[in-house]
Amino acid sequence: MGGFVLGQAVATVLVGLVAGIAGYPGGLTALAHAARNPWWASTASLVGLWCGFAVAIVAARRAGGLQPWPAQWRPRASDAWFIVLGVVAQFAVELAYRPFHVRHLGRPETRLFGATSGAGFVLLAVLTTVGAPLIEEWFFRGVLLRGLRDLFGRRRGLLATTLAVVVSAVAFALAHGEPTQFAGLAALGVVLAVVALRTRRLVPSALTHLSFNAVAVGALVAQRVH
Repeated sequence: MGGFVLGQAVATVLVGLVAGIAGYPGGLTALAHAARNPWWASTASLVGLWCGFAVAIVAARRAGGLQPWPAQWRPRASDAWFIVLGVVAQFAVELAYRPFHVRHLGRPETRLFGATSGAGFVLLAVLTTVGAPLIEEWFFRGVLLRGLRDLFGRRRGLLATTLAVVVSAVAFALAHGEPTQFAGLAALGVVLAVVALRTRRLVPSALTHLSFNAVAVGALVAQRVH
């Protein structure tokens, strides 16, 4: 989890620097309590977090000896159905929350995109639907999940794999820092981990993740249109 901690630190520094350049009143303190972030704050936060993930990915291979799956980023025609899986997962999470009447379920999207329009909105939409799935799948499923399975002991078979799936899914949910969405994100993390382990590639889980995020962004666009 060092990569996540490093990413948070880099993100904080980047957001602080950009806030200073933009002359944002109140700086980091004001941003922390803002209901809607400016596009530049959200962008800097994502880039900083991903920098930490990138360092962890490189360190896992060079220092930890974790070799990538063969052809883990090579797409196949059959991968298209994982796009459908992501859409289904998004609607399944929405339906699962509905009986509990959870308030502010869409607050993270509002906070991320609420104060953004035009080119800034498009940039954040691309980062959220394309950038996030790629770098997060590489880190959480390509590195953390596999590293945890090795840590728990491959010889334990199903037990080690199950523990690795659960712990990596919980870490994935916690990394988003959204308590109301924790259960749904953890469930998604389990699905993504199973997809990655079954296919031994990252393209399928990345496509599932991409379409899951795309549905949320699409819903936000539809709200704005109306």
